[in-house]
Amino acid sequence: MEFVLNLLLIASGIVLLYFGGEALVKNAVVLARSWGISTMVVGLTVVAFGTSSPELAASLAAALTGSPAIAIGNVVGSNILNILLILGVTALLAPIRAQAQFIKREVPIMIGAALLLFVFLYFDQQITRWEGLFSMALLGLYIWFLYRSSISESADVLEEFDQEYGQPAKTGWQTYVGLVLGLALLGVGARLLTIGAVELARAFGVPELIIGLTIVALGTSLPEVAASITAALRREPDIALGNIVGSNVFNILGILGLTALVQPVGLPWEGIQRDMWVMLLASVLLWPFLATGSRLGRREGGVFLGLYVAYVVLLVQSTAQRSMG
Repeated sequence: MEFVLNLLLIASGIVLLYFGGEALVKNAVVLARSWGISTMVVGLTVVAFGTSSPELAASLAAALTGSPAIAIGNVVGSNILNILLILGVTALLAPIRAQAQFIKREVPIMIGAALLLFVFLYFDQQITRWEGLFSMALLGLYIWFLYRSSISESADVLEEFDQEYGQPAKTGWQTYVGLVLGLALLGVGARLLTIGAVELARAFGVPELIIGLTIVALGTSLPEVAASITAALRREPDIALGNIVGSNVFNILGILGLTALVQPVGLPWEGIQRDMWVMLLASVLLWPFLATGSRLGRREGGVFLGLYVAYVVLLVQSTAQRSMG
C-alpha cells in the first residue's frame, strides 16, 4: 500500500510540474517583452530563482533535521544534473544559441560560484555562517549587476522585440498571477515527487549522500527540467539557458548561503570530493561548447547526456561496493 502511495505522489508531482512549467515560461516571456528586458535576464532571475525554490526548501529542511549530507548533496547533484542532463535533453529537442555577451559574462560567474564552494568544502569541510553571509552578499551583487546590465541593454532589446513581435506585450494582473501560479505548481509538484522518491529509495537502503546527489537533486530540479524543456519547445532558448546558469549560481550562493546562515553544514571532503570535481568540470565544460559557434547543438547535447549516464553508473557502482563491504 505504501509503495502504491509513493508512486501516486510521483505521478501527481509530474503532472503539476508540466502545468507549472507551461505557466511560468509563458508569463515570463510576456513580462520580459513588457519590461523591455531580454528573455535571458528573465531566465537568469525570475525563472532561475523561482525554479530553485524546491532546492532551498529541501536543503533547509535537511540541515535543520541533521542531514547535512542531503543538504550539500542536493545542491551539488542539482548543479551537475542541470548542466549535463537538462541542457543535454534541451539541446536534443531544440539546439540552443547563446549571445556572445552571455558566454563572456554569465558562464564564468557560474564557474566562479562552483570554485567558491570547492574552496569552502576543501579547506574546512563545512560552510560556516560567515561563509554563508559572504555567499549571500555575492548573490546580491550578482542581481544588482544583472539589473544594471539590463538597463543599459533595454533600448536594443525593445528594438529587437518591436521587429520580432510588433508592439511590446501589455501585462495585467493575469500575467503576475500566472507567474506565481506557475512557481507554486512547480514547487508543490517537485515536493510531492521528492517525498515519494526518497521514501522508495530509503526502503531499498540507499545512503543519504546518494539520495541527495540523485533522487532529491532530480526531484528538486524538476522545475528546471519542466521550465527548460517547455522553453525549448516554445522556441525560447534564452530562457532555457539562462534558467540553468542562473539556477546553478543561485543554488550555491543563495541556497547554501542561506542554509549556512540558519544552520552551518559540513561534510568530510572524502565523501564529496568526486562529486565536487564532476560539478566543477561540468561547469567548465559548458563554456567551450557554447564558445564554438555560440551554439549548444544536438551533438553537444548527446555528449552531455552520455556524461550524466556515466556519472550515475559510477554512483550506483560505489553504492553497491559500500553495501557489499
